[in-house]
Amino acid sequence: MKIQFAPLNLPLERRLQTLGVLQWVFSFIALAQCCLAGYVLLLLSDYWYLAALYSLWLYVDWDTPASGGRRSQWIRNWTVWKYFQSYFPITLLKTAELSPRHNYLFGFHPHGVLVAGAFGNFCTEATGFSRLFPGLTPHLLMLPFWFRVPFYREYIMCGGLVSSDKQSATHILSRPGGGQVAVLAVGGPPEALDARPGALTLQLLHRKGFVKLALKHGAHLVPVFSFGENELFDQVPNPQGSWLRGLQDRLQRLVGLSLPLFHARGIFQYSFGLMPYRQPVNTVVGRSIAVEKTPSPTGQQIEELHQTYLSQLQELFEENKARFGVPESKHLILV
Repeated sequence: MKIQFAPLNLPLERRLQTLGVLQWVFSFIALAQCCLAGYVLLLLSDYWYLAALYSLWLYVDWDTPASGGRRSQWIRNWTVWKYFQSYFPITLLKTAELSPRHNYLFGFHPHGVLVAGAFGNFCTEATGFSRLFPGLTPHLLMLPFWFRVPFYREYIMCGGLVSSDKQSATHILSRPGGGQVAVLAVGGPPEALDARPGALTLQLLHRKGFVKLALKHGAHLVPVFSFGENELFDQVPNPQGSWLRGLQDRLQRLVGLSLPLFHARGIFQYSFGLMPYRQPVNTVVGRSIAVEKTPSPTGQQIEELHQTYLSQLQELFEENKARFGVPESKHLILV
């Protein structure tokens, strides 16, 4: 394979953009392991008492990821996130005003490989979430597994990441006074296994738990579609029925994590690596669906609201696909 190297005379701005994305990729695929190794080494060193003190802190602070987390505006406004955003670039667009008097559940689609659009828009201020939606506070829901990793949990909570378990979502959506936004990548890890350029398959037809949650707490539902999310990485072919897909599905059922074997470009060359392609990501926030609080929703109420959500998501996609380069002949595939 011929390797296409990056030019030596690239502007400093592009170098900084690449560095910003590199640290993001590292934080997703390796930082947790490094934090865990650091904790074990500290425990086995002469400074074991520091690890012991941190263990005590973990015990006291264990429920924080499911109780709204511990965000840091300083970290959300780091300059590095602006370089990260401009690498693709990532853009956040709104189609309607959202009143801070309500709580919202944003359904984010598609999951993609590393949910770059969700992270850039809702865990940083690089795309101006607070300016576009004044009075709203976003919380991106993430698998509870990651909040059990020492030190790593502190870092991811700073951006507004919280646990995706029921207790956590309930805490956010039931907050009095409104202004809280729970952002959920509805397709979850299984959808990541179908994330590749051109893919428009969403795991959604049988996912109704988020609808039930919105009904129980009267949280307004908002469909969000991120155009370009699936264009950032290629993936090793894993069609349904293949041995690789079977292995990935079993891993997902056992530990809740999928393992997409993705690849794209490198740091100093464009032929292979784990860095995403420089493809624009345009995240469009749709109109809200008013939801009346129903503490004990019936199956029919859940189904009706689910169908309304599907309809508005498809409408959002169809209304915006032409401006972001999606052919007229392509439509969402819901499974």
